[in-house]
Amino acid sequence: MTIEHFTLFLIVMAAIAAIVFIALYFVEAGYGMLFDKKWGVPIPNKIAWICMEAPVFIVMFLLWNGSERQFETVPFLIFLFFELHYFQRSFIFPLLIKGKMPAGIMLMGITFNLLNGYMQGEWIFYLAPQDMYTKSWLHSPQFIVGTILFFTGMAINIQSDHIVRHLRKPGDTNHYLPKKGLFKYVTSANYFGEIVEWCGFAILTWSASGAVFAWWTFANLVPRANTIYHKYKAMFGNELENRKRVIPFIY
Repeated sequence: MTIEHFTLFLIVMAAIAAIVFIALYFVEAGYGMLFDKKWGVPIPNKIAWICMEAPVFIVMFLLWNGSERQFETVPFLIFLFFELHYFQRSFIFPLLIKGKMPAGIMLMGITFNLLNGYMQGEWIFYLAPQDMYTKSWLHSPQFIVGTILFFTGMAINIQSDHIVRHLRKPGDTNHYLPKKGLFKYVTSANYFGEIVEWCGFAILTWSASGAVFAWWTFANLVPRANTIYHKYKAMFGNELENRKRVIPFIY
């Protein structure tokens, strides 16, 4: 793909994310605590999450493997960062969860992940200027700050998922308000972690493709966090106290 076509591709992806951002304030994506059969045949979460997340892991690997830049220091590190997240998300996280996901949600997730894997890998391994990701990039403010944010967000996300998974005892199907970690400040701390993580990735790659992914993460998760906040408010009322939805002290 030429850089001109790739730029057009990014513009279209960003525009679709804007539509998704608005739509999700009016339509609930029916998975997780918002599960709704109208989104398709229920599939066990273990299978659905692997099918949904593994494609981006595979696409990034294939693009990396076919590139002449695969063992250049900075592209290789970026590849490892990305694949580390998606290895956890594709092959570890699904084995820890229960429940079901509608097939429609899974298929939409597969579609986005295929496009996003291409979007990130095409830039990093094929279209980025040859003199951009040299070893000197490791000392740049973008790489240092972005890497710190990336791993901070990943840690928040994993810790928050752990907290949510352990709210219930075996056999219990009730909903509980998470109160540990960053859940003291927001009702969707796991989403906050993921937003921080991919904003960090956008900064450390200093790329439009990374920025579009961060925007997609924001557009998908912020409206969902709003819906979850109102669900918790209806269930737990004053227990929410001064908690925000997804960004501590702000929203």
